[in-house]
Amino acid sequence: MRKAQLPRETTETKITVSLNIDGEGKTKIETPIGLLNHMLELFAFHGLFDLEITAKGDSEKIDIHHTNEDIGIVLGQVFKKALGDKIGINRIGFASVPMEEVTANVTVDISGRGSFKLNIGQVYEQPTTQEGYELKDVEHFLDAFSKQLGMNLIIKLDNPSKDLHTTLEPVFKALGKALDQATQIDPRRKGVPSTKGIID
Repeated sequence: MRKAQLPRETTETKITVSLNIDGEGKTKIETPIGLLNHMLELFAFHGLFDLEITAKGDSEKIDIHHTNEDIGIVLGQVFKKALGDKIGINRIGFASVPMEEVTANVTVDISGRGSFKLNIGQVYEQPTTQEGYELKDVEHFLDAFSKQLGMNLIIKLDNPSKDLHTTLEPVFKALGKALDQATQIDPRRKGVPSTKGIID
């Protein structure tokens, strides 16, 4: 079982993340950001990751920026730790998930070179929620997550909704499914899935 747990404590946030990559999709997620909690539950459920996150931050004093980004940082680090030497993994994954008029296409490559790109269609109204979580916050979270994991993450959104929840739900479902595919072991692969023989 590929498991890991990591804490992160700064003057701005206190976060602990526990992960079992080979899980059943069980979650216990408690952060000050309600919409992010829900998205991470969807991510873990569809990726079949057992995931526990507790996070406290300065969101009441300042805003959600530090907490949001730091959760992404620790989540990426804990995935990287749980994957270990990455022997036998598929490395690459893709999933396409629709919700109402929105379709999210997510491609991942656990290459050791973390990068993130969001390609989004035209949105006539900037989608926000009552708690102030915006599309730019999602981008900060996913950027931190992908770079700490060492994952090339590309997301293409077709027909994004002005409702942020409707836009994000297929993104996190597809991310879970794509990352599940990428982290699965291929019994035919005897070593690290790179011609270099190593993935940082």
